[in-house]
Amino acid sequence: MENGIRFLHKSVLLEEVIRELRVKPEGVYVDGTLGGAGHSEQIAKLLTTGRLIGIDQDADAIKAASERLAPYQEKVTICRDNYENIGRVMDENSIPKADGILLDLGVSSYQLDTLERGFSYKEDAPLDMRMDQRSSLTAEVIVNEYPREELTRILRVYGEEKFAANIAKHIVGAREKERITTTGQLNELIKAAIPAKMRQSGGHPSKRTFQAIRIACNRELEVLENSIDEMIDRLASGGRLCIITFHSLEDRIVKNKMKTAEKPCICPPEFPVCVCGRTSKGKCITNKPILPSEEEMEFNPRSKSAKLRVFEKV
Repeated sequence: MENGIRFLHKSVLLEEVIRELRVKPEGVYVDGTLGGAGHSEQIAKLLTTGRLIGIDQDADAIKAASERLAPYQEKVTICRDNYENIGRVMDENSIPKADGILLDLGVSSYQLDTLERGFSYKEDAPLDMRMDQRSSLTAEVIVNEYPREELTRILRVYGEEKFAANIAKHIVGAREKERITTTGQLNELIKAAIPAKMRQSGGHPSKRTFQAIRIACNRELEVLENSIDEMIDRLASGGRLCIITFHSLEDRIVKNKMKTAEKPCICPPEFPVCVCGRTSKGKCITNKPILPSEEEMEFNPRSKSAKLRVFEKV
C-alpha cells in the first residue's frame, strides 16, 4: 500500500503460466518481474520445500509483493533489482540453477493509474516513466535533452510511429521556448504533429510515442535482449523459461532468442561443416505464442496484446 493505493496488476495468462512452468513442490523458481506478485503467489502456494525468488526494480511493487507473499515468507526471497542481474541475484542467494524463470513484461495497472508515475497519456502528470525511481533518467530528460535525430529514432524504432520525424520536430521547437515537464504538454505536441485524419483511427494518438519514450527510459528492449541467454543458461535440465510480451518488438526478441538457443548450429548455411561447435540448449515449447482466452480479454482488456512463449532447457 502507498497513500491508500494498492499495487494492482491483473496477472495475465495466470493459469497458462502456472501450467507451463510445471511447478514442482520442491522446485526453485525466479519471477524476474514480481510486480503485484499475482503469478508468484500462485507459485508459492504450490511449493513445500521449494523456493521462490522475486525480483523487481519498483519500490512500490516490492512493498506490495512483500505484503501479499507474507504468508509464504519462509520460502520466498524478494530482491529489489533489475532482472538483467538475475545471475548475480541467484548467486547471492546460493542458487546455481532454477526449475523455472518467469518474466511478465507488462506495465502494471498501478503504474499506469498512479498519475505521478507519468506512464499514462490519459491524464496530465509529471513526465517521469521510470520503473526504478532510483534512476536519474526520466522521460522529461529524454524529451528535453535528447537530440532531434535521436528522438526521431526512438519514436520510429520503439514506437513504430510513422510520424516520428514530425513529432520530434514539434518537441524540439516547443522545448526551445519552455521546458516540457508534463504528459499534458507532450500530448498536445503529439496531437499537433499528427494529421487530424490520422488521429481519428488507430487509438489514442499518443500511445506509440509514450510507449517509445517509456522503453527508452527503462532500457526495456536492451535489458530483454541481454538477459534471455543467461536466463536459459541458469535453468536446470527440464527447467522452463516463460516470457509474456505485450508488443511486437518484445515478442520478436523473445522468439528469435529462443529459436537461436534451440538451434544446434548457427553456422551460415553455405559452410560445408559446422565450425561454431554449438549444441542445442533446449527446445521452444511454443512454436506459436499462447494467447489469452476470449474470457480473459473481456475481463481484462489490457491482456489483449499479451503473448506467452516458453522454452525448455535440455
